Amino acid sequence: MKTLAWFLGLIAAGLAAIALLAWPAWLLVGPALDVPFHRVANRVGMLALLIGFIVVARRLGLADRASLGYGLPRRAFLAEGAIGIVLGIASMLPVIALLFALGLREPKHAVSGAGNFAFVLGSLVLGGLGSGLVVAFIEETFLRGAMYAGIARQSGARLAIIATALIYAATHFIARYRIPAAEVDPWSGVALLGGALRTFTQPLGILDAFLCLTGVGVLLGIVRRLTGNIAACIGLHAGWVCVITVARETSRRTDTHGFGALVSNYDGVIGWLVLAWIPVIGWALVRFYSRRISGASRTSR
Repeated sequence: MKTLAWFLGLIAAGLAAIALLAWPAWLLVGPALDVPFHRVANRVGMLALLIGFIVVARRLGLADRASLGYGLPRRAFLAEGAIGIVLGIASMLPVIALLFALGLREPKHAVSGAGNFAFVLGSLVLGGLGSGLVVAFIEETFLRGAMYAGIARQSGARLAIIATALIYAATHFIARYRIPAAEVDPWSGVALLGGALRTFTQPLGILDAFLCLTGVGVLLGIVRRLTGNIAACIGLHAGWVCVITVARETSRRTDTHGFGALVSNYDGVIGWLVLAWIPVIGWALVRFYSRRISGASRTSR
């Protein structure tokens, strides 16, 4: 539990940095460069997390490639990541298709009527994949990389999978909050942090999305345990983000639908329906990677 406490403390320190340092940092660069307060605060939090992550990883002996999840040779890592992207996209498309089939999402007219639809769709896919890879690289290195490795060594893989999944889910509900420049004062960092965490004051309102994201986190943790690295986790994560991004850009949620409760208010895609789909793709992915690892072991003998 010591390792888990270190990482929870690291997250708390990043949030505290926003509350304490956002205002003085904004005074240095905000007015002169016309940078919004929330953007400065976000950068302060990210910098504090990065510095803290380096310190914690070194202190706990997690700064090596294997602990961070990059133990595979580069070519093999990239190959596994590419396979993960394909599997991520393929596993998410059926449930997106089901959302359309049930009428829970409908195409945006501006997109469906575009004459250069293929170009627009291709751009969205590339953009979604690019953002997905960036998000996956950061989150998987922190969660399924160093944090998983540290907790698994000390307390076992089960706690590592559950803890990283819960933290993964929780980070998605740190909401965007804005404070106009004219209203910024020494307490704005605290106000910004309170506004960012306000979603947690209504847990029932985010229950469906939270459970869905926790399920995704558990699945990624299991894949991490099976493969021993985060290549597949990054690929799967990026593939899912790509499909969801394209779906959100090309369609809208049908709010008046009778089955609307199956989709959460979080992003109009995940929710109870996707949560029910996770065990299905989980079974398929676990079976795939178990056979893949078993086959690789026989080949190396």
